[in-house]
Amino acid sequence: MAMIDHIRQLEAIARQLEPTQEQRSNWNASIQAYADDFISNIEVLKAYDEPPTDGPIKLAIEETGKGIDTILRELQRKVDRAGINPASGGHLGYVPGGGIFPGALGDYLAAVTNRYAGLFFANPGAVRIENELIRWMCKLVGYPEGSLGNLASGGSIANLIAITTARDFMGIKAAQVEKSVVYLTCQVHHCVQKALRIAGLGEAVIRYVPTDERFRMDVDCLHKYLRQDVAHGLIPFLAVGSAGTTDTGAIDPLDRIAALAQQFGLWFHVDAAYGGFFLMVEELKGAFKGIERSDSVAIDPHKGLFLPYGLGAVLIKNVEAQYNSHFYSANYMQDAQKAQEEWSPADLSPELTKHFRGLRMWLPFQLLGLQPFRAALAEKAALCHYFYNKVRELGFEAGPEPELSILIFRYRPAKEEMNRFNQQLVEYVRQDGRVFLSSTTIDGAYWIRLAVLSFRTHLREIELCLDILQTGVQQLEGTRTVEG
Repeated sequence: MAMIDHIRQLEAIARQLEPTQEQRSNWNASIQAYADDFISNIEVLKAYDEPPTDGPIKLAIEETGKGIDTILRELQRKVDRAGINPASGGHLGYVPGGGIFPGALGDYLAAVTNRYAGLFFANPGAVRIENELIRWMCKLVGYPEGSLGNLASGGSIANLIAITTARDFMGIKAAQVEKSVVYLTCQVHHCVQKALRIAGLGEAVIRYVPTDERFRMDVDCLHKYLRQDVAHGLIPFLAVGSAGTTDTGAIDPLDRIAALAQQFGLWFHVDAAYGGFFLMVEELKGAFKGIERSDSVAIDPHKGLFLPYGLGAVLIKNVEAQYNSHFYSANYMQDAQKAQEEWSPADLSPELTKHFRGLRMWLPFQLLGLQPFRAALAEKAALCHYFYNKVRELGFEAGPEPELSILIFRYRPAKEEMNRFNQQLVEYVRQDGRVFLSSTTIDGAYWIRLAVLSFRTHLREIELCLDILQTGVQQLEGTRTVEG
C-alpha cells in the first residue's frame, strides 16, 4: 500500500503536465492576444532595438510555475523588443527569414500532436507529406523522378548531408583525403567549409577559384585548376557552386560548372539556400540554367518561402547514395525496417529523432496555394532593383546589378576615409532602428548590404530605408564639415 500511495502522490503532481481544458483555453487566449498584438504593431516596432541594460531574463527556472501573463511580459521586453526583429519588414540585413502565420500554425499542430516524422513505420502520413514536399522541390530545380533528399533544420545541415553523400559516393577514404580536391569560391557560404571539416574533409585540398567582376566563379580558372590537379596526381572530387551568394546574391555559371564536373567526374553541389526559390519566378529561371545538371542542391524554405526558422532542405538526385551514407540499423529498430513503402527521413540524414517540421511548409501551401509565394518573390527582386537605381541617384556607389534580391553599396564621402564613413553610416541606421542593414568586407573594402526577402518588406520599407540613408549621409557629412 505504501508504494501505491507514493505512486499516487507522484501522479497527482505529474498530472500538472496535462492542463485542464480551462487552462488550455486561458493559455491559448493569452498567447493568441500576444501574437495578435505583435503582428498588429509590427509596422511600428523597430527592426533593431538595443537590448535592455538591466541584465538577462529574470524568470529563473524554479520548482513551481508562474502565471502566463507574467511570463509573456518578460518575454516581450527581453526577447521580442531587443536586438534584430526578423519579423519586421524593415529587416533588410543578412538574409531575412520569414515567419508567415500559417507556418506558425503548422508548427503548433506538429507540437501538439507530436507526430514523429523520422520513420515511415511510425507515421506514414507525416513521412509522405515531407517526401512530397521534397519531390516538389526536386521538380522545381529540374531533377528527374526518383530524386529525393531531406527536410533539415537549415542550410548548414543540408550542405552537410550533401557533402557527406558526395564523399562516400566518390569513394573518398581517410587515406585519400589529403589528395582530394574541393573547388569553390571565397563567396561560398561558410557553412560549406564547416561541413567539409565535420565530414572529415578538413585536410582536403580546398581550391579557391577566383571570381569575375560580378563575384561569380571564373570557370576558365576552374578548368585550369582541374587540369593541373589531375596532372599532379590529385583527386578532384567536389565542385560547389552558389545560386545566390550571401554577400552579393551572385549566381555562379552553373551550366558551365556542370559541364566541367561531368568531364572530370566530380560531384557537383549547388548551395541555393538563399536563391533557389526564385526559380518560381518565370523571368528569373534563366539565371539558374544548369542547376538541373547538379548532383545535389541545398535550398532553404525558411528563406525563400518566408517560413519560420528551422526548415532547410537538401535535394539529391541519387537517393541510393544518400541512403548508403546515412542508413544504420539496430536490433531495437527491427519493427521499423519492415515498412519500406517510402524512404524514411531517418535513413537519409544524421537525425533519428525528428520534429514534423514539414507541416510548417505543407499547411501554408494548402491554405494559400503557390501564387502569393511566387508574387512575393518577384516583388522582392523588383524592390531590390528599384533600390539599386534609387540609391545611385543619391550618390552611392553600388556593386553589381542584383541578380536576385541582394545588393551591396557604399557612399564615397568627400574627405572621410571611405570604410570608416560607411561603418558609421551603418551604425547610424542601427541606432535609428526603423530598418536594419548589415555589412560585409570584400577585398578589404567595407560594403553595406541590402537583402530584400522578408514577406513584410514592401515599397514603403524600401523608401524608408532610402530616406534614412540620405539623412544619415547628410548628418555625418555635416558633422565632418563642422569639425573641419
